[in-house]
Amino acid sequence: MKVLFVCLGNICRSPLAEGLFREMLRREGLEGRVEVDSAGTSDYHVGEPPHPGVRRLARQYGFSLDGKRARQLTAQDLARYDLIVAMDRSNLDEILTLSPEARGKAHLLMDFAKAPEKDVHDPYYTGDFEWTYRQVEAGCRGLLQHVKGRLGVVPPPASPS
Repeated sequence: MKVLFVCLGNICRSPLAEGLFREMLRREGLEGRVEVDSAGTSDYHVGEPPHPGVRRLARQYGFSLDGKRARQLTAQDLARYDLIVAMDRSNLDEILTLSPEARGKAHLLMDFAKAPEKDVHDPYYTGDFEWTYRQVEAGCRGLLQHVKGRLGVVPPPASPS
């Protein structure tokens, strides 16, 4: 299974989700069964490492973002990945504009959290990295259950809306 997280610049929310989800998979003994990556819909930060605030969170919560560099989403990504997880509605719209065929496999991260709030707040603009971390963690916990269901590790939960 292949999971791709997507945000605007690929320096805050999507690398945070990538690193945290990778760590969750490792703790569950599933890292070899799920490929995880992230990308941005824009080319604003291509080649840059994650934002210092995100790197601080990774260290604080015990996972690595070593070697991660921002990259831009491609049409090939949308064909290659089984689940494409957008951080907000704007990025989901960009994904579906680039590839209408992605409709069945593109979701909002917060749909997996079953949260009323659907957009993960962008700490690049809000400065509140902890708030973003809490949202990403909740979404990744729900996504982990979804992925475990698809892998046959646990009974599959209902698909997000």
